[in-house]
Amino acid sequence: MPNVHKVATVQFEPTMFEKERNVGRLLDLCKAAAQAGAKLIVTPEMGTTGYCWFDRAEVAAEVETVPGPTTARFEALCRDHGCWIVIGMPEVDADDIYYNSAVLIGPDGVVGTHRKSHPYISEPKWSAPGDVGHQVFETPIGRIALLICMDIHFIETARLCALGGADVICHISNWLAERTPAPYWISRGFENGCYVIESNRWGLERTVQFSGGSCVIEPDGTLATVIDTGDGFALADMDLDKARAQIVLGEPVFDQRRPELYPELLADTFSWNPLDFFGLYTHRPLPPGKRSEMAVAQFAPGADAAANLARIEELAANAKAEGAELVVFPELAVSGLVDPAAAAESIPGPSTWRLMALAKQLKLHLVVGIAEAAGHTRYNSAVLIGPEGVVAVHRKLHLNAADRAWATAGDSWTVADIPIGRVGLLIGHDAVFPESGRVLSLRGCDVIACPAAIAGRFSYGHEGTAIAQSWPIPTGADAYHWHHFRARAGENNVFLAFANVCDPARDMQGLSGVFGPDTFEFPRREAIVTTAEGIAAATVDTTNLATRYPTNVVRRKDIVCMRLPHHYRALVRQPNRAHPAA
Repeated sequence: MPNVHKVATVQFEPTMFEKERNVGRLLDLCKAAAQAGAKLIVTPEMGTTGYCWFDRAEVAAEVETVPGPTTARFEALCRDHGCWIVIGMPEVDADDIYYNSAVLIGPDGVVGTHRKSHPYISEPKWSAPGDVGHQVFETPIGRIALLICMDIHFIETARLCALGGADVICHISNWLAERTPAPYWISRGFENGCYVIESNRWGLERTVQFSGGSCVIEPDGTLATVIDTGDGFALADMDLDKARAQIVLGEPVFDQRRPELYPELLADTFSWNPLDFFGLYTHRPLPPGKRSEMAVAQFAPGADAAANLARIEELAANAKAEGAELVVFPELAVSGLVDPAAAAESIPGPSTWRLMALAKQLKLHLVVGIAEAAGHTRYNSAVLIGPEGVVAVHRKLHLNAADRAWATAGDSWTVADIPIGRVGLLIGHDAVFPESGRVLSLRGCDVIACPAAIAGRFSYGHEGTAIAQSWPIPTGADAYHWHHFRARAGENNVFLAFANVCDPARDMQGLSGVFGPDTFEFPRREAIVTTAEGIAAATVDTTNLATRYPTNVVRRKDIVCMRLPHHYRALVRQPNRAHPAA
């Protein structure tokens, strides 16, 4: 078989209580896509019936078995045109349990079914959480995984698909409450180096406005094709060689994963009141938290450590003048990127003593990247320093190709409690791995501070949508609609201070920012430096409003508490990845 296949995303507005009309219209759209050459065609979540059902009694007349009458009609179309189709439908099993399901159908019948594993707020009214895990189906046109809407909020689901060898994730959805293509869709494909075919519905149903924006996302996060609004389909090419290269920002990330550091991903630390859980036995209770300002400082460190320190002092003073209590600087901000090993020094040492004096003088905390010398060993490190001295040192855990030439990887996560809240540390490439942010979130971090020197594109804009949304959801143009590290903050319900090097000669575009803990909060709580040197500061609130139950999303962690870790075992399994033969 060839390695490039034409694929199609179908966008459609189903009508409740008109199943025959919906199925007929979907068959027409799929037939047209197949006649245009599509070999894989993806249709929306619950596209056969509509979505906003009140309860089991109301949806009972709509559910079907798989295989069943509806899948048989799509099977005939697949057989006639030699294609594969994904449909979304309410499924009933032999025990009369209902599921929100995605079914992959091919010329020979049903290939496989995914039952939505992470339900949205509406599904528990009528359906059960999926019980079939996250499978990858081998077909002549590639290895295909299925996810449904809310599933993709969770870093674990798409990662499980990628670890299972998926070339493409077919994500069927009824996405709402934001302009699309949604940043989470893009990030899930981008961080896993695979295609995402996104089929979303549009239109208004029982007062719910759905967002459209169906698209095909390339393994590098590029949008290959997009439908903004209305019924229709769009075509793109899917190159299996691109997906199987497994490259993210120029790095073979699946070879660089460290599953031995990820066992906590199977824990469910937010299943209990976090104020009780983290205070159990009086061991490391969450700090009280406070409302404060946090800043990132963006610049291009040179080869002269003294000059770099002078620039750090200048930017720290500017941040203090804006009220910042924590300032995060780029990766290797002290040592520079040219020859970090030669510039490495001990911690504490001359540079950290100077930084300690700065922190004491300005009465603030600093996170600064530095090449660390520990005997004959060199680390790419970040040091958290406050008026009290060195609080914590983090040694980079996930080394990229440049790091491996001189540095040794660290072996533990770093979390520290300071007045601003519980702070976790990551360095650059660490944050490219979705597992990293999740572990720190599970440890109760309010803030992730991430000095970075990341090259390549991890953000782009949106020209605006014709779909009307309720205020204050934005619909107009936005130069930074997708920013991968904003998604990192929201998916973990943390404030994330991402301080990147700004050096166009190295393809490091900056785009440092302080990002808020709720991706769906508008206007966003964030500040971005963009592509020039300078600082950006934003308000960080880690308080809990004087109650023993969490009332602040950064403490309550809405997304994190909805995880279903019993599905996640493959994330920690060794060896890192095993594929069937290509």
